[in-house]
Amino acid sequence: MAGPATRPTINFKFMKQKTIAELFDLSGKTAVVTGGAMGIGYGIVKRLAEAGANIVIADMAEAEGMRRAKELKSAIFVKTDVSSESDVKRLISETTTKFGGLDIFVNNAGIYPPKPVLEMGLDLWEKIQAVNLRGVFLCSREAAKIMIEGGGGSIINIGSIDSLHPSMVGLAAYDASKHGVWGFTKNFALELAKNRIRVNAIAPGGISTEGVADMMKGAAKETLKEFEAKVPLGRFGQPDDIATVALFLASGASAYMTGSMVVVDGGVLLR
Repeated sequence: MAGPATRPTINFKFMKQKTIAELFDLSGKTAVVTGGAMGIGYGIVKRLAEAGANIVIADMAEAEGMRRAKELKSAIFVKTDVSSESDVKRLISETTTKFGGLDIFVNNAGIYPPKPVLEMGLDLWEKIQAVNLRGVFLCSREAAKIMIEGGGGSIINIGSIDSLHPSMVGLAAYDASKHGVWGFTKNFALELAKNRIRVNAIAPGGISTEGVADMMKGAAKETLKEFEAKVPLGRFGQPDDIATVALFLASGASAYMTGSMVVVDGGVLLR
């Protein structure tokens, strides 16, 4: 006669709780931020640098990127086209040569030229997908190889509220790319979990950047004004609104998060 079934035991391992200062201390860590010379990217660069990380600014804007890097204590600039496999591999190589490793990679580079589908040529569609989606794939793949060797890391993909819901007519190509970023984030997070590499995303809403300022001068001005009027918190966001969330996802404060998206939109998706 069989005896009573034994209950499986769970081995709870309680780690020592870190202080707030320890959780957000990135000293000795190395972070790459694509599109890091301005806008959201530079906002992220500043916060990660403030937390003590070594910084690599990757961007096509060479003069601006070099100037920004000189403003920081421990930073370099690497001119990078994220849609180019050779450029991305060179970025990773220069990062590891300079700093010896890679712990945080922020896929921020992106473009969003508005154009209705019926007026869009194939070349524009392909360019948007190449920068916004192929770039995330190439950078994440190459960064992950180094992070695996180093025993872990954090990849942060800058998606959009358009990853979840369209915000305006004319962004179909952009929306397709950002839906792809969100899908890629979840699946790559699953793939890399065993390697102690966390992959998360941020979905910004309307953020006041140089790119948005340029759009305000063109045909999209009225559409953007209408968008801002619908934001429950009553304003466009600032780059630092995204940067502080990126700092959280890069830090030990988010150690049990992977495959997640943090929406930072002033409440737009509530409507």
